[in-house]
Amino acid sequence: LNYKLDFYDELLPVVNEQIENGNNVIITGDWNTAHHPIDLARPKENEKTSGFMPIERERIDTYVSNGWVDTFRHFHSDANRYSWWTYRFGARERNVGWRIDYFFVNETFVEQLDDAEIHPDIMGSDHCPVSLTLKRDSL
Repeated sequence: LNYKLDFYDELLPVVNEQIENGNNVIITGDWNTAHHPIDLARPKENEKTSGFMPIERERIDTYVSNGWVDTFRHFHSDANRYSWWTYRFGARERNVGWRIDYFFVNETFVEQLDDAEIHPDIMGSDHCPVSLTLKRDSL
């Protein structure tokens, strides 16, 4: 847990500096943290589970308060869709999952986005792909 939190803390000033220098930035990857209760199938049962602990979620809040936008939630504010499922208990088939894979962008970059998606139908891992589509004229 401490390694993850340290990483979150060390990444933020690096990406913020890029924004201050006039760059648009996309942060993407497996954050291993579900940010909000809507981002996992069983939030109450997982309040003390790594990946949904308040301290982890607060770190993502820090990114948001620094102007970083969760692109999937920007386009799909109420969608109960997930990017990871345990291999056990038929979780994927029952869609008992977590959304822990993200694209974050700086606020001024949002206008150049067309969509952000999760692709649960693509198999190959306990995660599914997530995608970010830019508007053609933004390239």
